[in-house]
Amino acid sequence: MAYRPAEQIVHKAAWLYYTHGLRQDEVAQRLNISRASVALYLRRARETGVVNIATSTHLFREDMLARRLEEVFGLETVWLVGREGLIADPAAEIPRLAANVFVDMVGNGDRVGVAWGRTVYAIADAMAYADREGVTVVEMCGNLGSPYSYRPDQCTMEIARRFNARGLNFYAPLVLSTEALAGDLRSEPVIREQLDGIGSCDMALFSVGTLDADSHVIKCGALELAELARLKELGAAGVIAGQIIDAEGRLLDCDYNRRVISADFDAIRAIPRRLMVVQEDEKLGPLEAAIKGRFFTHLIVTSTVGARLLKRAGHDLAGTTATEAIA
Repeated sequence: MAYRPAEQIVHKAAWLYYTHGLRQDEVAQRLNISRASVALYLRRARETGVVNIATSTHLFREDMLARRLEEVFGLETVWLVGREGLIADPAAEIPRLAANVFVDMVGNGDRVGVAWGRTVYAIADAMAYADREGVTVVEMCGNLGSPYSYRPDQCTMEIARRFNARGLNFYAPLVLSTEALAGDLRSEPVIREQLDGIGSCDMALFSVGTLDADSHVIKCGALELAELARLKELGAAGVIAGQIIDAEGRLLDCDYNRRVISADFDAIRAIPRRLMVVQEDEKLGPLEAAIKGRFFTHLIVTSTVGARLLKRAGHDLAGTTATEAIA
């Protein structure tokens, strides 16, 4: 559904006032309208039901670039942040938008798989409380003993708390010291049952990780810098649910992955709705790998990253490829 200009200003005013908590005079200044107009638009938003965060997220879908990304990469829905001119830092808007989209996508009785990382925890922290019935939130990979709030069990339980849902954590570390020990743990009934159940989830929420000194797999102790260097020599390109993928989105054949307790990639792909959320521009390469690996069906990124994805894939907004344009 496309919004007419008169409707867009109502939605923008409601988004800034109700979601960001701006005062009416601040909304007026941001949108270059009078304060009286803001009061009028907010009243209209309440009367027509626009004051519904899930409805307001449509603002970030009404974009030609988003539609082109869906077409080129075979995605169900793309949300882009940065072309509305609502805030100075589009990346800072991502967790709040993702939290609202995520809540809207989860229904009563759903089983939800959750990965981990700073982006996922930021989404959990931005989520409104939504009292869903019969929801189960499942940790998709083993745990870490680090003190960071964005470790896997923290992400899972915080999201479960926001949904008033049941949370299921893994009773195993993310990375074991030997391949044999990891194999034995995967064979344990309680671990095997949880791994087998991931493919039956109705939805998944995750991001894709980078592989550098600032990566959460490094900061949380899952990987040492020396091991990271060796993995990059083997073609490591990104991280999905704690596992290393190559530039084609395939599980990297390496000792590290054989020591990891995490969801099987086929099980992840079996989940019908998979929301990928990416904040940082430096995740462009890992995101391209995740696209090739068909890890997600829904995507939230900045418009800058979206445009770069399209360009690097050899497409433009007109619906032609670079080769066709030259011809």
